[in-house]
Formats: sequence, C-alpha cells, structure tokens
Amino acid sequence: MDAVTPRHQPVRLRHEIRRRLLTVTAIERVTAQMLRLHFTSPELADFHSPSHDDHIKLFFPGEGDKPEMRDYTPRRFDPAGQTLAIDFALHEAGPATSWAEAAGVGDTLQIGGPRGSTVVPDDFDWYLLIGDETALPAIGRRVEELRAGVPVATFVVGEAQHFDTRAVWTPHWIAREPGSDELESLRKALAGFTLPAGDGFIWIAAEATVARSLRGYIMDERGHPREWTKAAGYWKRGEADAHEKIED
Repeated sequence: MDAVTPRHQPVRLRHEIRRRLLTVTAIERVTAQMLRLHFTSPELADFHSPSHDDHIKLFFPGEGDKPEMRDYTPRRFDPAGQTLAIDFALHEAGPATSWAEAAGVGDTLQIGGPRGSTVVPDDFDWYLLIGDETALPAIGRRVEELRAGVPVATFVVGEAQHFDTRAVWTPHWIAREPGSDELESLRKALAGFTLPAGDGFIWIAAEATVARSLRGYIMDERGHPREWTKAAGYWKRGEADAHEKIED
C-alpha cells in the first residue's frame, strides 16, 4: 500500500543548478511601478518551479568580469510553451531595475536556479498572504494557482493589481504614502481582519525586519500555529541582494 502524505505537510524539493540564457519576447507595464518581462528559451524545456515563492538568480552586467546577481520570483511559467514571466518592481535604482527599464524585445538575460522549492499543499481551508511590492509576484502567482473556491485574503502595501483566479479572493491594498511606516500600516490593516475558522496557512514576505515582526504578531498576538506560518525577508534595508528566511 502506498504511503499517505499527511495533510498540510510541505514537500521540499531540490533541483539541478544550472544557468539558462533567455530572450525577451514581450514587455508589459502591469502598473506604474511594476514591469513584466516575458522570456523564452529552448533551455526552459527542463526548468522546474513548482512553488509560488521559488527564487531564481538573475545575472546582470557588473564591473569587470563579475556580474551583479539579484533574486527574483518566477511570476508565471509555461513548460509547454517554454516561456517565463518575471516581474520587476521599479522601486529604486539598481542593476536589475536599470536593466529591466532599458530592455527590449530580443535582449537576453541569464538566470540560475531555482536551487530548491518548498511546496505548500493546496489543502488548507483558507490562505492569508501578506507583503509589499517585492512579494507581489509570489502573491499573484499563489492566488492564481490556488484551487477553485478556496478563500484567500491578501494584504499588500503597493499598487493594486488584478489576478485571474478560481479561488475566492479578497484583496486589501494599502497605499504607500511618503514617510509612512510599512509595519504599522500592515498591522493596522490586519487588526481588522478576523482569521477564518478551520486550518489556514499564512505567508509573509517584505523587508526583513517587517516580515519578522509580522510573523511574531501573527503567532504571538493572533495565536496562529507556528507550523502554518511562513515568513521571509525579501530585502534588507541598506543591503543589496539580501534575502532572509525567517525562522526561530
């Protein structure tokens, strides 16, 4: 008899690490501050990205022979068509933003990874996704990939986007105001949200200190189980190319 996988059990996968050269096929302005680039390559034939929050390395021209590297989420992947979409948040100047804004159809970009995936099963009763602009590609992908009818709420600091989904999606968009405190804005918005009954999974990604604080708030003040709460620092204030998995 085949072994039965326990309900809600994440599956961790490892992937072969290799670089792939992609070609830009289309450029789409999602919002004023979000640019989506569509790529294709025959080297995507054996590319795997089973989790909504996978990360791949993007390689940009740097000084000398050393490239600049940045982590990005595969926003949408079509294995049959061998196409990959990547969203670029145009929030600050840097090698990734500069390259994306100047990119044209036919330009090439090298990527690496993902190194591994943690696949959270779509068998929870509800989902709550929290983040800022850097988390939007992962949030959008998760909302679009969830099963039909499952409730999912999102709280995002940033410009509103539209997602095509079969899930029952309730979005909460928090405008970024000059001088506003992102953590305070998210906590204030979440304070008015009642966690639904049943088993729920909560996913958080933002600046590292914000994500860490929100994880503590969700577990300690809202009483959500630790094993059903995942948080990551998608960037660190004052540091380039920083990503932090937040655990105890």
